[in-house]
Amino acid sequence: MTAEFITTERVVLRPPEAAPGRAQAHAVLDRLWARGREFLGTELAIMGGAMTWVSERNLVAAISNAGGFGVIASGSMSPDLLSAEIAATAALTGRPFGVNLITMHPQLMALIDVCLEHRVGHVVLAGGIPPGAAIARIRDGGARAVCFAPALVLAKKLVRSGAEAIVIEGSEAGGHIGPVSTAVLAQEVLPHMGEVPVFVAGGIGRGEAILSYLEMGAAGVQLGTRFVCAHESIAHANFKRAFIRASARDAVPSVQIDSRFPVIPVRALTNPAAERFAATQRAVIERFSRGELSQKDAQLEIEHFWAGALRRAVIDGDVENGSLMAGQSVGLVTCEQSVAEILDEMVGQALTVIDRRCWAGQPAAMQPRAAGGRDRAR
Repeated sequence: MTAEFITTERVVLRPPEAAPGRAQAHAVLDRLWARGREFLGTELAIMGGAMTWVSERNLVAAISNAGGFGVIASGSMSPDLLSAEIAATAALTGRPFGVNLITMHPQLMALIDVCLEHRVGHVVLAGGIPPGAAIARIRDGGARAVCFAPALVLAKKLVRSGAEAIVIEGSEAGGHIGPVSTAVLAQEVLPHMGEVPVFVAGGIGRGEAILSYLEMGAAGVQLGTRFVCAHESIAHANFKRAFIRASARDAVPSVQIDSRFPVIPVRALTNPAAERFAATQRAVIERFSRGELSQKDAQLEIEHFWAGALRRAVIDGDVENGSLMAGQSVGLVTCEQSVAEILDEMVGQALTVIDRRCWAGQPAAMQPRAAGGRDRAR
């Protein structure tokens, strides 16, 4: 069997004289994401997105145990809480996992030290451009620094500052989002970022999409929304049910009524709370216009609306009054599955595409039927 590779890394397979079997498709996929696998130390170059209240010990360990790379969402955790969470995760898996830290956290350096004390191999810095001192602290402590970049120029800057891998996340993602779609961001960044591995995130829900980004030059991908309804996820049954019932069009960015009172865009499922948020903004702005509130107080009142809302939805199951942060790939979440089943399904979809290319031009009777995932195919 021979294979040709064009400069974009898209693999073009020549039809063989004899059936190649699924092993060849695995070899092609392994080659495409070899850099990501090596960087993460995993079987699959698939990172788990860090989702506050969802990406905790159980889901993180399950992703790592299934061959992916789980990532703890530290959110607003204190150093002591993070230390306990890392220890609890390590007790559930002996495989690599990482920790996502919010750059605006007032104890960022202390959190980094906690990760280093526990010998966490990868620290992901998100929620803003990280200070160079934070990246240096991570690397000096023996861990690998991974940073989010919303644009090519910032990705280049972060690499110069010491970032060893970059995550680019498009606006299709759930939670806090930027203005550019994943497809456009990938085209902007991937052709020009050969220095370090780049992982693509935002709106990825099937294996065909994973394969397409790998062929564009990505080292791997990051998935969040697809894992929310995993059996191992501690999200409340009501929260999971909302995801399973939702379509891609139900996951929309938060609405900003007045540019004088900026609202950080957050993609979430529409619910009564989202509708009340728009009404609350109007009421607060009217009070400001009448001179009853200062601009600062009005801004704080708007921002306070969502305080504790994510926990209410994820943990308490209050899907009417909580925040249902979800990416547009929520439309591809149709049932509750184990993490292993989710990964197996998506890898199988990517392998099927490669198989079809291999068999292109062969008589229909000779072509294999669609196979299952990675384990059943081997």
